[in-house]
Amino acid sequence: MKNPISLMKSLDLFINSLCVEEYEEIKGYLKEEESNPLNLLSFDFHVQNLNSILKKKSIQSDIQALKHIAKGEAWIKTIEPILTKNSFEALILTDINRTILWVNEGFSKMTGYPRNYALKKSPVFLQGRETSEVTRKRIREKLQKNKPFKEVIINHRKDNTTYKCELHIFPLMHNDKTTHFLALERQIA
Repeated sequence: MKNPISLMKSLDLFINSLCVEEYEEIKGYLKEEESNPLNLLSFDFHVQNLNSILKKKSIQSDIQALKHIAKGEAWIKTIEPILTKNSFEALILTDINRTILWVNEGFSKMTGYPRNYALKKSPVFLQGRETSEVTRKRIREKLQKNKPFKEVIINHRKDNTTYKCELHIFPLMHNDKTTHFLALERQIA
């Protein structure tokens, strides 16, 4: 039967966590054996957990930022359910004229454009030679209906590479009149 310590996949982490007395108790079991190196699975789990925690914190930060904006706008629809029930990488808030007022950090990661660069521009700046005119027209028509909708468009990053972007756009209303649009965006294959 193999030594149970040699079966541990993260032995180095275990040994480094021991005090001198604990190490002395087990050092007789530590012998070099021929083995195939295995991935450090416990670290993989840690990284996955850390990424999950960071994503949740980022979403909470986005919710707080938009809630702060919502206070002054008195939108009928609350922001939190929109963000927690839909997946997204980037968020874009525009006024009724489609001028960008705010973007989240995910916008910069997805597009390559700094947040400040996007402000006061129309999201049209992300479109280019690969963007379908038919899709552009369909989006304009759906925006005029003042109802939430989904659409897929080819956008262009700062480095001119293209990506397929799924948009989920929500009109935000005050006194039954649309005052802003919130776009939840994510890159799709």
